[in-house]
Amino acid sequence: MTTLKKGSRGEEVKALQKKLNLVADGIFGVLTEEAVKEFQRAHGLAADGIVGAKTWAALGVVSPAATRYVDKIIIHYTATPQGEEFSNAQIKASHLARGFSDIGYHYVIGLNGEVRPGRSEAVVGAHCTGHNTRSIGVCYVGGCPPRSVKNWQNIGLDTRTPAQKAALLKLLKELKQRYPNATIHGHREFANKPCPGFDANAEYKYM
Repeated sequence: MTTLKKGSRGEEVKALQKKLNLVADGIFGVLTEEAVKEFQRAHGLAADGIVGAKTWAALGVVSPAATRYVDKIIIHYTATPQGEEFSNAQIKASHLARGFSDIGYHYVIGLNGEVRPGRSEAVVGAHCTGHNTRSIGVCYVGGCPPRSVKNWQNIGLDTRTPAQKAALLKLLKELKQRYPNATIHGHREFANKPCPGFDANAEYKYM
């Protein structure tokens, strides 16, 4: 499972809150942090309020790394105009319209660098045909020029903000720790499209 801490949001936070008998609103706030610390103290763990592998294990939640083999981390963009935020709800709606059962990505990175959980890592994604079962899908918001550019929706561009670049790098490092055999790729390596707007394999080849 993903490492969670104060400020985290999403389905995995809800799962945590249910385990702790809290109101499952999906927002890791002060009360959730307090409950985590109390649980950690009661189980002989470092009471830091951060839910990592040891805390998940004490909660009886098996790491997805132990249940699903992952050998690829595939990076995407949302194909939306530069500078315009695009929520997980909007992405999910577009994916549902295409026949998916849920948002297809495991993580989405907003313009401000917020890493927003999508599907659980334990669940096969819907982001790269032929490579979904053994991959993690990561998507950053953007990837196209501003709307003022003619035919913007058909132009692929690396529009990552500094915050997105930093968040993406941090997330990739965390994923590589969980899936050390996974290689990092851009969607364009597997499909005839410019996504994610840059050569991900070359940028992260040292990882």
